[in-house]
Amino acid sequence: MNQERLLKIILGPHVSEKTSQLADSSNQIAFKVARDATKPEIKQAVEKLFDVTVEAVNVAVVKGKSKRFGAVRGRRKDWKKAYVRLSPSDDIEFIGAE
Repeated sequence: MNQERLLKIILGPHVSEKTSQLADSSNQIAFKVARDATKPEIKQAVEKLFDVTVEAVNVAVVKGKSKRFGAVRGRRKDWKKAYVRLSPSDDIEFIGAE
């Protein structure tokens, strides 16, 4: 797998109330990923970037919302979200622990 491609797959963490509960209960982390990313690519990218062991990857395409500004109608872009389950011994901390 191309190393440059792996670095462009993970766009950032997706933090919400639901993902915080998933992280606590089942050791799953949610990421915003490239639209054309596949499950094996996401797994390799997370393992390379965070030095953890990935057990499973689930993906979901989030549909963009329809928005309006006056008479102009528009639509936000669709994006892909990946739920990554880590092995029980691994953990990813996004906020530096003091």
